[in-house]
Amino acid sequence: MHAMQYEITLPADYDMGIIRRRVETKGHLLDAFAGLGFKAYLMRERGRDGSPVNQYAPFYLWNTAAGMDSFLWGPGFQGLIDDFGRPVVQHWSVVAYEDSTPSAVAPRAAVRHRRRIPESTRLPELADQLTHEVETLVRVDGAVSAIAAVDPRTWEVVHFSLWEHEAPEGTGDVFQVLHLSTPERGKLATGRQW
Repeated sequence: MHAMQYEITLPADYDMGIIRRRVETKGHLLDAFAGLGFKAYLMRERGRDGSPVNQYAPFYLWNTAAGMDSFLWGPGFQGLIDDFGRPVVQHWSVVAYEDSTPSAVAPRAAVRHRRRIPESTRLPELADQLTHEVETLVRVDGAVSAIAAVDPRTWEVVHFSLWEHEAPEGTGDVFQVLHLSTPERGKLATGRQW
């Protein structure tokens, strides 16, 4: 399982209604995309929920690498490049995933928290810790799903969670969820990923 996100930071005076309309008209295009567990269409607005920027930053959870590759090399991503330029695509290997409500609840908010993994960290123990953190987080009232993933190139861990209500304060970058495409959400394996 692979997690992926890109961020398009927009000018401070950018009309974020343009992003909302883009998602309203194009969000459904990935509702049946092969290999995609889910895509959360995320947006941050400068001055809201502590955000210093206006940003469009979709987050993907892929069931298959083939699905991710098909998207990145396909016309949908090229359309985004044509409109905004080619963004850096962040990519993480998923350590653990949990889902409290597989299809019943449409999330309203997402939280992303990233941190460096110290060089002295023992990786087997870290995997156990991250799995436990995901299991604990998904049991919090209002949590829809939780993910812990690692980029082994930079040794960064990302925690990502979806919430049915406004996200808890002080836990990371808070995003509004504009749409959630879930073609293979029911096929996502929960728990530790190996």
